[in-house]
Amino acid sequence: MPYGAYCELQEYKKDAYLPISEIASGWIKNIHEFIKEGQKTVGKVLSVDKEKKTIDISLKKVTQKEKLTKQNEFSIEKRYEKLFEQALILSKQETKKEKIKEELANKFITYTNLFNTLLTDPQAMDFIKNKQLSESLLEIIHKNIKPKKYIVSYTVELKITDPKTGIKKLKSVLQDINKKGVDVLYLGAPKYRFTTEGEDYIAAEDKIKESRAILEKNNFIFFSMKNDKV
Repeated sequence: MPYGAYCELQEYKKDAYLPISEIASGWIKNIHEFIKEGQKTVGKVLSVDKEKKTIDISLKKVTQKEKLTKQNEFSIEKRYEKLFEQALILSKQETKKEKIKEELANKFITYTNLFNTLLTDPQAMDFIKNKQLSESLLEIIHKNIKPKKYIVSYTVELKITDPKTGIKKLKSVLQDINKKGVDVLYLGAPKYRFTTEGEDYIAAEDKIKESRAILEKNNFIFFSMKNDKV
């Protein structure tokens, strides 16, 4: 339309309105120079009026990073949806399809949450009471999905406060850190490389923080710490 566009939010099967002022920065003379019918892109919800049942969205308030992230999330969600459909066919539960989907949607909301939960917490499978479907999901997960690991690595410089007893104590402390899931590589005094992995960057970073806390508790001082991007 001359002053905006009506859009479909594909994730939610809802209609939304995109005002011309939210399409791009600056003055827009012809709306068709910026958007086209049938175009798929990423928008940001500005407001939801539950009484009028209207949703306003924006394109210009979406950063390039947000756009790429959302596109990636959407692609992953569609992939998991297809895998779930395969599990229904494999388990011969297609006649119960809508009921099963409703139950899982109430619990997990998205297929991404469903598969990520099943990958990280096998006990979550207990929620799916349908034995045939559970077995099919496990088979499809085993064949198609490998848990993603995030690796972080830091070059650390340490200061030993007592050279006489410090080196022996440091070796003991570094062994304790290694038991926490952090690999320690000696690079030459006073530098060490700490490397670990986790299900996400936060989990991996937490292990590094825990290592630092252990060292400081034992009176070893960090005077330099550099993130080695992996």
